Amino acid sequence: MSMKRLTIQIKDNDNVAVAVHDLEAGTVIESGITTREPIPQAHKIALRDIPQGGEIIRYGVVLGFAKEDIPAGSWINEHMLHLPESPSVDDMPFGTNLVRPEELPDPPRTTWLGYRNAQGPAGTRNLLGIVTTVQCAAGVLKVAVERIKKELLPKYPHVDGVVAVTHPYGCGVAINAPLAHIPIRAVTNVIRHPNFGGEIMVVGLGCEKLTYDRVLPPEDITPENVLTLQDYPGHDAMMQAILDMAEKKLQRLNERRREELPLSELVIGMQCGGSDAFSGITANPSAGYAADMLVKGGGTVLFSEVTEVRDGVHMLAARCADKETRDRLAEEMKWYDEYLDAGGVDRDANPTPGNKKGGLANIVEKAMGSIAKSGTSQIVEVLSPAQKPTRHGLIFAATPASDIVCGPSQVASGIGLQVFMTGRGTPYGLDIAPVIKVCSRNEMKDHWFDLIDISAGGVATGDATIPEVGTEIFNMILDVASGIKEPYSDQYGFHNDMCIFNPAPIT
Repeated sequence: MSMKRLTIQIKDNDNVAVAVHDLEAGTVIESGITTREPIPQAHKIALRDIPQGGEIIRYGVVLGFAKEDIPAGSWINEHMLHLPESPSVDDMPFGTNLVRPEELPDPPRTTWLGYRNAQGPAGTRNLLGIVTTVQCAAGVLKVAVERIKKELLPKYPHVDGVVAVTHPYGCGVAINAPLAHIPIRAVTNVIRHPNFGGEIMVVGLGCEKLTYDRVLPPEDITPENVLTLQDYPGHDAMMQAILDMAEKKLQRLNERRREELPLSELVIGMQCGGSDAFSGITANPSAGYAADMLVKGGGTVLFSEVTEVRDGVHMLAARCADKETRDRLAEEMKWYDEYLDAGGVDRDANPTPGNKKGGLANIVEKAMGSIAKSGTSQIVEVLSPAQKPTRHGLIFAATPASDIVCGPSQVASGIGLQVFMTGRGTPYGLDIAPVIKVCSRNEMKDHWFDLIDISAGGVATGDATIPEVGTEIFNMILDVASGIKEPYSDQYGFHNDMCIFNPAPIT
């Protein structure tokens, strides 16, 4: 039996290590240093004396500069370092770290069972999606959907469910503002989500600014596809109209069946939230290994969260396949820098109290761990929020880092499933696409044994490897996408609201 691992040092030139478990003062760790004080799990220990103004290095990257002298063996927390400057996004070298496809790990299987669509990627679920054009219609639609589930759905056993896509957009907004295209694009693309099987059902109120012609082409604005609540005399007529329209859609959806499909028909999203200092050591690299397998097999993987890659943007540029992709990456970073600046904050507004309790000192450290979920493959495309991909492979989908905004943005881009890494734990889920939860430490899995699907904690303790956990994640992705397994978030119906990103003014 091997000795219990006490700390993890990522790179040889790191001057900090992370505590695998809570460490008492006076503990001699692997480097020979003795802890000067108790070190909480996942927090950093100084491996040598760091002078005031000295660099604090983890992942081989400067996280910040010491505010005061830090003796070897000290606990280093978020209060002890100054944030470095943001790396420039001008003239970043590109294509200098391109992993050839044949160098990626082989996927254990290259087909899955999905719902083929006439256009775009296949569905992982067979859902009736009903989309509102305005929040005003949300209350009516939610009640109607409960009736559809109770009164109609049992007649159509091949339909997996009914989803009311209610969002906070649509009216009381500057509909023609330059940035209004972002939420409008999100609503437009969600209407045609792969899991909705090409069936269009849009419910409006009748006086909102987000009119049907802004989200649908003229040929789709028909009585079969759109329904305006103000057209109906009272509650019963309104409800009956929704149920009648839904039943016609359910009849067609019920004829769909899963088929064996190539991985090129699958689009997956990677996201992390409630991260800790283990996320970049265990859960995210394991998900990145699964991402590499998916890409090798011909699949498409989206990763996101602008503020959580901003400090490693040069690393992403090195993986951009061409100048155009690098330029798009820089463009999205600059846009977000200006967006934050206009709000009077910088990128370090991102880390949460939970992140810091989990050992993440600042946004630089968080970014280094966040990027790991993208794996190692070439970045072939960069998307603006809620855009649909046009390529297969690894794609950076620029979105806010907020879990409940990033998820809907990726859904609007067409993901059929999301893999969500967490260190602190979150019950987050999506009703349009299933979400697999991967935690970064075994204590989290032990605590939330029936909420977390996979633990990558064995990587930290030395009981598992990144390829082993990555393969486990890959297999679960295909099982969940194929309808063979159901993640906990779907078992319980834990589904967050559709919080679409709206940087445009609200009037």
